[in-house]
Amino acid sequence: MKSNNPSYKPMKLYLYVLVFLIVSVSCKKEKKIEKEAVATNTYVKDNYTKKEVKIAMRDGVKLHATIYTPKDTTKTYPILLQRTPYSCKPYGEGEFKEKIGPNIHLMKEGNIIVYEDVRGRWMSEGVYDNMRAYIPNKKENEADETTDTYDTIDWLVKNVKHSNGKVGTWGISYPGHYTTVSTIDAHPALKAASPQACIGDFFFDDFHHNGAFLLSYFRAVSLFGTYKDQPTDSAWYSFPDMQTEDQYQFFLDKGPLKNLNSYFQYEKLDTKVVDNNRIDDFFWKEIVEHPNYDSTWQSKGIIQHLNKVPSTVATMIVGGWFDAEDLYGPLETYKGIEKHQPNNYNTMVFGPWDHGGWSRDKVANKVGNYYFGDSISLKFQKEIETKFFNHFLKGDGSKKSGLPEAYVYDTGKKGWKSYDAWPPKGIKKQSFYLSSNQELTATQKSERVKIDYISDVKRPVPYSEDIKTVFTPRKYMTDDQRFAARRPDVLVFETDVLTEDFTLAGDILAKLKVATTGTAADWIVKVIDVHPADLENDNEEMQTHLKLSNYHMMVRSEVMRGRFRNSFSNPEPFKPNQKTAVNVKLQDVFHTFKKGHKLQIQVQSTWFPLIDLNPQTYVDNIYKAEAKDFKTQTHSVFSDSQIEFTVLE
Repeated sequence: MKSNNPSYKPMKLYLYVLVFLIVSVSCKKEKKIEKEAVATNTYVKDNYTKKEVKIAMRDGVKLHATIYTPKDTTKTYPILLQRTPYSCKPYGEGEFKEKIGPNIHLMKEGNIIVYEDVRGRWMSEGVYDNMRAYIPNKKENEADETTDTYDTIDWLVKNVKHSNGKVGTWGISYPGHYTTVSTIDAHPALKAASPQACIGDFFFDDFHHNGAFLLSYFRAVSLFGTYKDQPTDSAWYSFPDMQTEDQYQFFLDKGPLKNLNSYFQYEKLDTKVVDNNRIDDFFWKEIVEHPNYDSTWQSKGIIQHLNKVPSTVATMIVGGWFDAEDLYGPLETYKGIEKHQPNNYNTMVFGPWDHGGWSRDKVANKVGNYYFGDSISLKFQKEIETKFFNHFLKGDGSKKSGLPEAYVYDTGKKGWKSYDAWPPKGIKKQSFYLSSNQELTATQKSERVKIDYISDVKRPVPYSEDIKTVFTPRKYMTDDQRFAARRPDVLVFETDVLTEDFTLAGDILAKLKVATTGTAADWIVKVIDVHPADLENDNEEMQTHLKLSNYHMMVRSEVMRGRFRNSFSNPEPFKPNQKTAVNVKLQDVFHTFKKGHKLQIQVQSTWFPLIDLNPQTYVDNIYKAEAKDFKTQTHSVFSDSQIEFTVLE
């Protein structure tokens, strides 16, 4: 309706101009911040000298390292070391990285930055072992990753000029794991370590979640399992070509996991070289031959050795609340050091990031379709990460660093909080019950009912509504879950509209009571923040078919492979139609369900192809299951099931 007010048009024009000015200033500010955050292409070459060296380990194997030293030799500098399986590229002393170090600030203020190819990778000698096991009681000259790190640091402090004798380690994802490793039986010169998105245990991180295989990482297997025993500066592995943009259909058409063996020449894994000189994939063989949490996987875990982190090493564990690859690792690493070494300087930073998001230079911080704010990563790099390394490598190194014990981002209120411990003091456990009629209630109803759904192996529930193929999925961690809520094989339980804020701060335990007509099943639990209907979009890059109105934001999710409900080492079948307890532990969250929102729980039994398809009839090894083993079954969830939250009062 048009206004009859004569001042309406000028006022409308004024508002347009005002909005334009605000947007223009905002854009200029963003561009300025981005410009400051991004290094010039020649900065490293202009300000650093580069040297490539071979460092001999105690068993004689030589590892390749690249050393960047500031050209200003009037000062001494600490050494920042990253050990990586992903290459020190570019190789050649005349070739320089565009950016070095954990962030641009540590690069520009001057540090000696070292990258090393780990044993058996790229230009380093030896044979690679994926998550090489720690050897507790080593014999003379016996080596593992802890000794390789120790020997590397020892060589660096003795041979690199202009060093102040102090060393820090950092890395994200697999380099984050090697950072954790550096703290075990650490060299005396190691003063600070920041494991970031660090792998903790391969049966619960990355390629497995509670024993379920992350089928979505299928193409990444060859990156870690292709055999090599000679140094090389070019890739010796190749990735499977799926020849489609529809990964859901690809894996559905392939059928049982055993049909993927041909991509890794699994039929001939008794030899090192097969037809056409293709190299066998030892990691795929490890996965296939070890379906349970046996000594192979147990020996590769680093979490159980965190009692060997000396008090001389300060640690800052960094992770993203929406890291689809490594969430278990950093949380358990922080908690493990706290448990075994309570007097150590040990802190944690968890923000609204996906895998490694804190290291990026973009102003806008988004995970998938969900926007959290601006300059969150840039602030972390400047005010937290840089301060941590400077205090322990250039400062007095006391426990009074000026940084909080736990610096955590509330992904519901969209803001940072600092605590003296994690989980913070003032928490309590509170249970909600999965009642009939799709209700999630704070008190258990007297009725005892079971809710059935059919889990069809030919129509599994997708983990995303996107039709595409990804190398490793990330955005689904905050995806809108309305597409799943509207399927008959997904159970939905929801509170009334909240009349006050409700904050979760810690882990979540789903105590399910279930049954199945079969002898095997997976159980997936998702915690969802249902947004009000009157919200307007705040992210211009949100997928066009979505709106923030009624957005079902996934806050946390996890799968439990039912065979492992009592033991990850000794699986067992379900008894058909028998009520059975299955606990699903979900990783920590820090999220406020705001007044006007609703808290929702979804329960389902397929999550495809994020995880592999359970046959739903028990077989000893799912990786060797036949097509005939896959059966559609009816599953039941009983109304005395409950979700135990860690609530901040």
